[in-house]
Parts: sequence; C-alpha cells; structure tokens
Amino acid sequence: MDIKEVKQVESASNPHGVDVRKIYDESSAQAVHITLQPGEALKPHITPVDVFFYILEGTPDVRVGEETERVGTDTIVKSPKDIVHCLSNNSDSQARILVVKAPRPTTQARLL
Repeated sequence: MDIKEVKQVESASNPHGVDVRKIYDESSAQAVHITLQPGEALKPHITPVDVFFYILEGTPDVRVGEETERVGTDTIVKSPKDIVHCLSNNSDSQARILVVKAPRPTTQARLL
C-alpha cells in the first residue's frame, strides 16, 4: 500500500508561483493538490489532456473556455483537453483544489 499525506509532499516550483503538490503520478493519470491563498491564481493555460477540478475547500473562481464561475466545496468542474482554463481565489479564505489529469500529460501545458 502506498500512502501519502499531502502536507508531507514537497511543493513544486511552478510558473504560477503557488503551492502545487504532485500527489499521484502514473501513466494513467496525474493528481495535483493546489492551495490558493486569497488573491492567488493560476495563469490561464491549455492542457493537452482532460482535466477535472475537485474543490476540497473554499470558493475559487474556475475558468473553462470563456466561462468563469465561483464554485464551492465538494464540487467537480470538468475541463476538456486543449481548452483554456485557470483557477483564482478572489475570496478572503484559503482554497484547496484537487486537479486530476487523465491520462498523465506527456507534454507541458501551454501558458497564455
């Protein structure tokens, strides 16, 4: 059995400058835990695989394509591959998001 506590996984350097922790990384899928403090955001980008965002805590704004919506805890938002998307925390509280990419991307996301 392979067990990981998110807080034990080191935050990875990333172009967004936010707390990103890769907690699962297999060829079938990749899972990343993102913490956004108030005012933090991911830059708009395009991922070459399907992605879904599961909101663990807070009320981040999620952009997929031309739509942006504030979503709450225990909500899933799907983002198809090759569509611009991003996350931003415009609230006064921390937001935590589980991001799952399937299959694991073999090329980098394209920042816009």
